[in-house]
Amino acid sequence: MTYTPSLKPNTRIDVADVLRGIAIGGIILIHFIEHLNFFMFPEPSSEFMATLNQGVWDTIFFLLAGKMYAIFSLLFGLSFFIQHDNQAQKGVDFRPRFLWRMVLLMLFGLFDLLFYNGDILTVYAVCGVLIVPFIRANNKVLAAATIFFALQPIEVFYIVKGLIDPTTTSLNLGSNELFKGILPAQSQGSWLDVAIMGIKNGFPVNFTWAIEHGRMTQTIFLFLLGIVIGRKRLFYDEGNNVQIWKRLLIISLCAFAVILPLYYTVPEMVDVKCVSASLEVMLKMWRNLAMMFIIVSGVVLLFYRTSARNFLIKIAPYGKMSLTNYLSQSIIGGFVFYHWGLGLYQYCGHTVSLLMGVACIALQYIFCRWWLKSHSHGPFESLWRKLTWINK
Repeated sequence: MTYTPSLKPNTRIDVADVLRGIAIGGIILIHFIEHLNFFMFPEPSSEFMATLNQGVWDTIFFLLAGKMYAIFSLLFGLSFFIQHDNQAQKGVDFRPRFLWRMVLLMLFGLFDLLFYNGDILTVYAVCGVLIVPFIRANNKVLAAATIFFALQPIEVFYIVKGLIDPTTTSLNLGSNELFKGILPAQSQGSWLDVAIMGIKNGFPVNFTWAIEHGRMTQTIFLFLLGIVIGRKRLFYDEGNNVQIWKRLLIISLCAFAVILPLYYTVPEMVDVKCVSASLEVMLKMWRNLAMMFIIVSGVVLLFYRTSARNFLIKIAPYGKMSLTNYLSQSIIGGFVFYHWGLGLYQYCGHTVSLLMGVACIALQYIFCRWWLKSHSHGPFESLWRKLTWINK
């Protein structure tokens, strides 16, 4: 298939690094209050602490859960476009290298599973392979594929099937059973026990959970949308891009205002369990998507049109080392909460765990600033980059 590369250079996008930093920071906060997929917590010491902990949990999940990963996924697709387009400008087909790059990402994900069973990198590696056929597709085909996955096709299928046959059971690939099998290793086992169960159960549970909860199809959608945004150069401050982001912010706010009450009411109005469950997943994914666009468009507008840029740019170093920060939080968090380390899951409620997550981010940020003074890439980013271009 003939591909015409961009006529303009794809320079480093600072606001993308800022957004990537915000996303990875938000992901870490969620992971820490979850005790890294180990949902075991001590009894609150008082009624006040019980109320505070519940407020922290509800607030963090409402603001960050599903939105931070969405930003991360969007930027993954953008990065793929930039890498492919830069090589196309040199007359090089990047697709074989990208496939090899996804093999490497899978290996990074398997390494992550040795410490944290909720790894997302393995899912990204598979979804990354699935979008390769679209990187050179024409705009109409790319747009059609993007819209298809945005509609949550698995949920649509089960809604239609449930309406035709009310006895249809909800999608269940066994993620709960796989997840329960990991708990003994987290609460009683050694690091080796955690590592074994991370590979044995953690690897399949991430795919089954992602499919059951609409995350897999939305990830593919966001990867494709990142390619679209890359082609349109929307993250650059050029042309009427700022006006586009302003319109997108207004549209996202309106969409959120409509979807939020639907999410809390419509599924409960449906008697067919399969249809109700699928509607809940679909509306939750769309709600998270609307919130994600509010965050992204808001940050872009603040970055390009206000003095907040001076503060936001300070987040960029943290975003540049997102892979290193993601992998290191698994090691740190596993050591802090699991039995093989400090076993602090027994003592840390949601509020304390959130503060520990903030401390982890602060330490990572200091390390990022120090490391990037003498290196152009983070440790794992540099390794991924060197291995991507091995034998060139």
